[in-house]
Amino acid sequence: MNGAPDDAEVRARLAAFLDGLQQLGWTDGRNVRIDTRWASDVGANRGAEELVALGPDVILASASLSVAALQRITRSVPIVFANVVDPVGAGFVASLARPGGNTTGFSAFEYSLSGKWLELLKEIAPSVARVAVLRDPALAAGIGQFAAIQALAPASLGGELTPIDVRDPGELERAIGAFARQGNGGLIVTGSQSQLTLRNLIISLATRYRLPNVHAYRYYPVAGGLASYGPDPIDAHRRAAGYVDRILKGEKPADLPVQAPTRYTLVINLKTAKTLGLTVPPSLLARADEVIE
Repeated sequence: MNGAPDDAEVRARLAAFLDGLQQLGWTDGRNVRIDTRWASDVGANRGAEELVALGPDVILASASLSVAALQRITRSVPIVFANVVDPVGAGFVASLARPGGNTTGFSAFEYSLSGKWLELLKEIAPSVARVAVLRDPALAAGIGQFAAIQALAPASLGGELTPIDVRDPGELERAIGAFARQGNGGLIVTGSQSQLTLRNLIISLATRYRLPNVHAYRYYPVAGGLASYGPDPIDAHRRAAGYVDRILKGEKPADLPVQAPTRYTLVINLKTAKTLGLTVPPSLLARADEVIE
């Protein structure tokens, strides 16, 4: 599992997976043994090493860092991933329809979706002329998401696009502060484990510097961010239980196509919009799947 065991969002993902397994007849301690490693406790690489050493029948990998760590160690133990951005572009599978190898699962979105965040930001805050994009430079997905936003920027933004690499809290605070001091700024937060871990700090900084902000996942506006557009990571983990079940019953990851999210949701936090001095267009509110007041 990416993240920390005391993080409510990450625990909800694991709970959804375990519930999905139980619905399919698998109960930990009765007819299956489940061992868990948390990236916050042992790191992705060590966690992957420890799990592979146990000789498992299948491993659930939550998000890209976990998949990358596991694939460096094993090409034989079946891996089912959940919430991975563009698994083909990241090199985890050969194709969506025919994954090949020992890995398959449930993707979060392709890079092309990233451009929607810029469109959403401009729709909520038309005066924004400069946009900072928070990304994880250690992930191919971080680079790919920025490239997709960059490709759309000339038409949608007509201004400055600045990547901010997320490595540690101090660096993040300095970078956002320096960006915000130049005025007319907005913030896009791409999807990655580092952004998940630092989400409360990111939201706090966006509020402090009055930066309109758009995110990949719902848990940001729930925690005080402005808006999000993307899939539900909890649902991806629940669906992953189905592939684990099929592998335990003898099917191969290479024969199970990678599945995309079944739904993308638009969430807007009206309280945060008011705090930032923004008026959300009625047409956008009408399209929203959820409005937080």
